[in-house]
Amino acid sequence: MSDRSSPEAEIIHEKRDRSFWITINRPDKRNALNAVVISGLREGLRAAHADPEIRAIVITGTGDKAFCAGADLQPGKAFAPDLSRPNGDYADLLREARNATLPIVARVNGTCMAGGVGLLCMADMAVAADHALFGLPEVKVGVFPMQVLSLLQDLVPVRIMREWALTGEPFSAQEARQAGLVNHVVPQSDLDARTQWLIDRLTDKSPTAIRWGKYAMRAISAMSFDQAIAYTESQIALMPMTEDAREGITAFQEKRKPAWTGR
Repeated sequence: MSDRSSPEAEIIHEKRDRSFWITINRPDKRNALNAVVISGLREGLRAAHADPEIRAIVITGTGDKAFCAGADLQPGKAFAPDLSRPNGDYADLLREARNATLPIVARVNGTCMAGGVGLLCMADMAVAADHALFGLPEVKVGVFPMQVLSLLQDLVPVRIMREWALTGEPFSAQEARQAGLVNHVVPQSDLDARTQWLIDRLTDKSPTAIRWGKYAMRAISAMSFDQAIAYTESQIALMPMTEDAREGITAFQEKRKPAWTGR
């Protein structure tokens, strides 16, 4: 493991073998979002994609109390939007994550609220500790989880999403799992092992296939069936031309593990 930022930083970047960990390091503030954290999350996504050895990204928080409690609402700490810009930094973070070609795993180590749910939603899959509490409490302070809805609407049934957003009431990790918001719920003591188990199931696969697959899933999400099937049949015709596909087929025939080049 090699550290890329100091342990005192509000966001920590770490390269762990073939995974890149991005950790929000504000445990005294329940790992709340501010401008520095959002910038660090975006920088982490870019750094991971710039390293050809990285096969997966993990997003988490320090400690066992909070994954991310949403925006820091303390006076002078909250990030204010620049109204001269049509786009915001948090929205740009969600955009970058949505367009990522590396798989992203959320390690939900504790409370996940408001904008923290957006971080969870921008991941491809998630492992949560069983004590984690989730919620979209924005209506309790007179606002609404607008940007989070952009991703949440594709993950959970609409009536459940409406209940969460309109009531603002918290819900458990088990309820999050039942609704499809997280993949796995485990005791806190098993969180690291389960997260590593999931990472291992990603990093031993073809990086090229995953990259193409993520790109295709993103592309067809707004297509009709006829458009999607036409697009994907053209993609499947091209994929056997990659080095990884040739290696994968050869390794299967030779009954050995493939040596992926990511090309």
